This record gives sequence, structure tokens and C-alpha cells, in this order.
Amino acid sequence: MARKYFGTDGIRGLVGVSPITPDFVMRLGYAAGKVLAGARTGGKRPTVLIGKDTRISGYMLEAALEAGFSAAGVDVMLAGPMPTPAIAYLTRALRLSAGVVISASHNPFQDNGIKFFSDQGTKLPDAVELDIEAALDMPMDCVASEKLGRAKRLDDAQGRYIEFCKSTFPNELDLRGLKLVVDCAHGAAYNIAPHVFHELGAEVIAIGNKPDGFNINLGHGATAPEAMAAAVRAHGADLGIALDGDADRLIMCDANGRLYNGDELLYLMVKDRMATGPVAGAVGTLMTNMAVEVALKEQGVGFARAKVGDRYVLEVMQDKGWLLGGEGSGHLLCLDKHTTGDGIISALQVLSALKRAGKSLEECTAELVLFPQTLVNVRVAPGFDWTKNVAMVAEKEKVEHELAGSGRVLIRASGTEPLIRVMVEARNAKDADSMAQRIADKVEAQLAA
Repeated sequence: MARKYFGTDGIRGLVGVSPITPDFVMRLGYAAGKVLAGARTGGKRPTVLIGKDTRISGYMLEAALEAGFSAAGVDVMLAGPMPTPAIAYLTRALRLSAGVVISASHNPFQDNGIKFFSDQGTKLPDAVELDIEAALDMPMDCVASEKLGRAKRLDDAQGRYIEFCKSTFPNELDLRGLKLVVDCAHGAAYNIAPHVFHELGAEVIAIGNKPDGFNINLGHGATAPEAMAAAVRAHGADLGIALDGDADRLIMCDANGRLYNGDELLYLMVKDRMATGPVAGAVGTLMTNMAVEVALKEQGVGFARAKVGDRYVLEVMQDKGWLLGGEGSGHLLCLDKHTTGDGIISALQVLSALKRAGKSLEECTAELVLFPQTLVNVRVAPGFDWTKNVAMVAEKEKVEHELAGSGRVLIRASGTEPLIRVMVEARNAKDADSMAQRIADKVEAQLAA
């Protein structure tokens, strides 16, 4: 059954436009509260934790959510600006009913969204999201006054999470002698990430750590890592760490400012684990560079691809019982450290790997040479289904035959726009470019016809 409001990462959109409006978010809080209350056993009142990033709209949406939960008889704890993975951790650690994050992740400040975590600190299953959507279609009511939910502030949220992040770093290691640039994207980790790395011994130069409600992700962070790279070169730092607005993504750079994406960092983490024991496998997505798959399989490590989206990566990891997975965008999951993707904790895993190896980031990934990828977007009519187009399917098969296993073709429809995304990966950049354009031209020719 298709979901009406929930996407791959909660509910997201432009603030002031449905569904990101105060009235809808209040009804969402009420609906989620009724579902949680209905699932609660033992007669204990449900309690949810609400965190947010640094967007100006967070205040408004936080108040609306709080009102909705209270009307449903659910108590609320307010954590203030906190990374998304921090809410996942605190929900589980404090044995709460659910966690809620008000964030649009890497999007600009005009957008915002709502995402939920279960009492185990994991993304809500599709079935629970469908229950919430069903409750949204029911009239909003209010429990009796004596049953209304209460709200209170969780004053030590930041300190708890900082200590949790530090606990994932090996006790026998520290970061002394390292100079790190930490770019917080003017987002939720602005007052957390610098403390984590500093308290583990690093000299920290924090940038993107002055949020004003409007500058989240603006020219900083994992989606604009050039600022981090420039700061690393300017300060003579050893490494750069860039998070996104809600701190669940990670992009890094070395002392020369050379960027390392999620594919490369995932490979490094798998390689580090292999030094202490066998690794059954790792999970990427349809977009993960083929070089990662080839390199891991050559070393006897299994590799599986999930649909694009960290929730789908997690599903495959859980199904296979594997601990490591991620996306090129920087969503990295280490299930023996946390239940969800966490930019700070992922950075700590990379840093511990470098410390153990006694090598640089460049040296530890030298044997991984990413295949060139070319992505071409073709605007199509709404509802266009390329899989039913005989000429397009034939052209795709022809390109795959020419690649002969030394590359990949991925064609997929955008989930948000009337676009067909054509991606070709090959060992040679010219081949990737020409083959992707051939397929794109075939799409446009079919449309013109």
C-alpha cells in the first residue's frame, strides 16, 4: 500500500506549503500520539523525544508537534537542536516510546520535515507509518484535561550524546597530534561535533558553527565540502570532516583538500574491520561505485545493493546480518556502533582506522580507484515508463553488452520530478560520457517521436 505523506526519510517539503504547515504538523503529532498510545502496554503513558536542527521554522513546528502529542495524551521531552542520530540514541537510551526529528537534512532553510524513530532507535517500519497516515484521516480530538500530555526540557541531551559518540572510539587510542577542520554546516551538530573531537585529543578548527536560522547547509557542510577543503589547506590541518544539516552524512578530505565520498569511506571501514577478523559483507546502493564492489569481492567480502536511501540500506543489512553499509552521499551505517547513520560516529571509525594503520587517508584508499560515472537527466512527460519503451531497453542492453562486465548502466525515474536519470559507469571516462549520452539521446528521440 502506497504511503500518502511519508517518503523515504519522513515527511518533507517547503515550509508553509502542505504538508509542512502548523495545522498539519499538529494533526500529525496527534495521529502519531494515538498510534503510540494504542500500541503501549502496561498502562504507562507514552513519552516522545523531539529534537530539531537549526532552521527558523523549527520553533513553529516544534510547538505544533508538542500540541498534537499533548492532545493525544502523550508526554513530550524537548531536546532542542540535536543531530538526527542523537535523537535515535537518546530515545533508546531513555527507554522512550518514540523519537521525532524536525529537519530537512541537507535541504536549504526554506524546507523542513518530520521523521520518526521507534523505541529501538530505528526508522519506523512502513506499517507503522501507514497506521499514522490512517489516523491522520480521522478527526482530531482531545483527551480529557486530566489526561493531557506534559512537556519538559531534556537539559543534558548534548552531554549525553557527546559521551555516547566518544564511547564508540577505541579506549586504547586518542586523537592527539591531529589537527582537524570540522564543518558543522551551521546545523544541528554545531555545538556537539567540535567537542567530541576536541575531547578525544584533537586540535579542532570549527567552521559552519554559527547558525542563524537561515544559513543551514549554505556554502558549508557535506553538500558543499569545498569550504572544508579550503579551510584544511589554509590552516595546514591533517584532515577535514564535513557533516550535513542534521549530521547524519559525512564527507572527508585529506591534508591536500582531496575529497573522499561515502563509497571510499565505506571501503576504508570494511578494510579496517578485516584487519581484526573476517567481514561477511557490506551493503551499498544502486548508485555505489562499481569499483567498491569489485575491490571488496576480490578480497572475499560480499556486497549487496539496496535501493537509494539509507533506510533501504539498513533493511538489507538487517536481512543479511551485516554490520557495515552506506551511500556515496555520506550516509554510513555501523550497526555495532549505532542503530542509524551517524556522521560523527562514522568519522570516528575512519579516524580510528587511520590511527591503527598508521597511514594517511590517501594511503589507506590508494588501491581503490573509482570508476568514472556520468549522470544525465532527461526531462520526460509525467508517468513516462522507460521500461516499456522497446527502443530504450534495446539501447541499454546494447551498452551493457559493450561494457562486458567492466561497467554498469542504471536508469531510474526521479521520485520528485518528471525526470529519467541515466547513469553509466565505465573504467574510461570518455566511454561513460558517450554511452550515457547515447541512451539520453534515445530517450529524447522517443519523446520527439
